[in-house]
Amino acid sequence: MKSPSFRTIKEHQKLNHFPGSFQIGRKDRLWRNLLKMQARCGKKEFNFFPQSFILPQDIKLLKKAWEEGASRQKWIVKPVSGLGDIPAHGTHNPPLVFASLCRYLHKPYLIGGKKFDLRIYVYVTCYDPLRVYLFKDGLVRFASCKYSSSIKSLSNKFVHLTNYSVNKKNTEYKSNSDETACQGHKWALKALWSYLNQKGVNSEAIWEKIKDIVIKTIIASEPYVNSLVKMYVRRPYCCHELFGFDIMLDENLKPWILEVNISPSLHTNSPLDVSIKGQMIRDLLNLAGFVLPSADSVASRPQTRSGSTSSMGSALKEKPKPMSEHFIAEKMKKAYYLMQKIPDQDFYSSVLDVLTSDDVRILVETEDEYSRCGQFERVFPTHISMRYLRFFEQPRYFNILVTQWELKYYLNKHKGNSTHVEGELPAFDQRCLLLW
Repeated sequence: MKSPSFRTIKEHQKLNHFPGSFQIGRKDRLWRNLLKMQARCGKKEFNFFPQSFILPQDIKLLKKAWEEGASRQKWIVKPVSGLGDIPAHGTHNPPLVFASLCRYLHKPYLIGGKKFDLRIYVYVTCYDPLRVYLFKDGLVRFASCKYSSSIKSLSNKFVHLTNYSVNKKNTEYKSNSDETACQGHKWALKALWSYLNQKGVNSEAIWEKIKDIVIKTIIASEPYVNSLVKMYVRRPYCCHELFGFDIMLDENLKPWILEVNISPSLHTNSPLDVSIKGQMIRDLLNLAGFVLPSADSVASRPQTRSGSTSSMGSALKEKPKPMSEHFIAEKMKKAYYLMQKIPDQDFYSSVLDVLTSDDVRILVETEDEYSRCGQFERVFPTHISMRYLRFFEQPRYFNILVTQWELKYYLNKHKGNSTHVEGELPAFDQRCLLLW
């Protein structure tokens, strides 16, 4: 749906996209936004994507790079949206197409001599405050022919591409129905971790790096999505989104982001798919939850399309009610904590001293949602999320709030969620806990 169409979603309804999520779902926008983050926050923090050029806009930059030696490298041409990656070697002139041209990771980590990539499922339930989850399992997709760096192999898609839709057409493709087995051309992510651990590799360290990539990539789209949500969506609850992150490991086991899918395939072509995607969707829908609508909002009355739009428009244009003292106090508190340009822990820690009703609502929603996460792991907010606040284009009060809450209570969730803490927490904290 185009962004203005999100206005038609009722308060109790939920759509499986956010307006503006194409800012990372389209390859050209993904590279643009990550390059922007790299320029603003430093290459050291955003060095997890290959050098890329968006054509034809970057043709001058590409020609310069070509003259400086890029023509001797391998590149992969990616249409800005949709499928169809094409491996290519430098020629006398760079290709001029409406696509992104990415430096090819010519030294991938191989298993059995074959390339593979990881499909990581990322679920975002809200952008303000930002709440991001990673499913603990996923898919490992192998090319169906052994990898070769030879230029002669570039025309063989079964060597260079890991897409299931491509490799299933190879007569040598072997399926795998066992989620614990390291066999065939598709594995479970947990099977890969087990395989690497047996090889003496610290798979936990790789997983932590993947989390870091995911958080930073979502933050790259955050200003665009948040502005559109505030403009066109009735309330944050009305949107949620499942992303499919494609990650590749190089020879040093460093993860690189290849692309982000805003409509990842949920087809179940094998028992392995059913096992992983089935559990993932069950947990996702539990996380999504459902808000029971009021009787008035679902009262059935005949209405034309234009009549519905008209009534919606008039509802959105209702005269604002006079601001209460409580509302003014909330506004003042938010303004106070947003005045700090650079994230500072000493300054932010006092945000929990007195909680407003808005604070309580957000914290209750966040903890209630977390209690339903199943095999999803929440990666933002966590007790280490303070380090990510500086990457946001502009500070968000609720991100500060939930990050400080996690930092203070992540070690004693049980105690924090109990009602037996009188005298140990400020009065408003007690009120929040009692509401749980």
